Amino acid sequence: MLILTLALVALAGLFLTAIGLPGTWIFLAVASAFALFDPSSPVAWWSIVVGVVLGLVAEAIEWVTASRYARKYGGSPRSAWGALLGGIAGAIVGFPVPLFGPLFGAVLGTFIGALVAEYSVSGSAGGAERVAWGAMIGRIVATVAKLGLGFVIVVLVLAAAWR
Repeated sequence: MLILTLALVALAGLFLTAIGLPGTWIFLAVASAFALFDPSSPVAWWSIVVGVVLGLVAEAIEWVTASRYARKYGGSPRSAWGALLGGIAGAIVGFPVPLFGPLFGAVLGTFIGALVAEYSVSGSAGGAERVAWGAMIGRIVATVAKLGLGFVIVVLVLAAAWR
């Protein structure tokens, strides 16, 4: 029953991660609660610790990737910061699409942040647009990487709990 419950929470957590919410952290919190409050729980603490470390790596990848892609596409340091801050603001504000609003908001915010920041430096609309597309691609790559690491965390914790 515990494994089934954890698996359902894991599925919900991966969905939440896909739409820009902290699904991996919710899954790890539930697994930790099982390990902490149920003495007979097969959830291994080492798997939770490794999961937290991987979760922190996923967060770092998410925060850095969009700005790195902005730089890769010829952007200035200001456009990298614009992509980062625009993505955060977009995720918070969201987008008027049910369930996927934070994800769309983060992607759109990354694009707009990089576009405005790069245009303020270069004054070239074409160059700023190229940089903004690069930043947006970076945000999408970051989301896929975060989902991949979230999946690894889920498999690790469930496999460790499967005794």
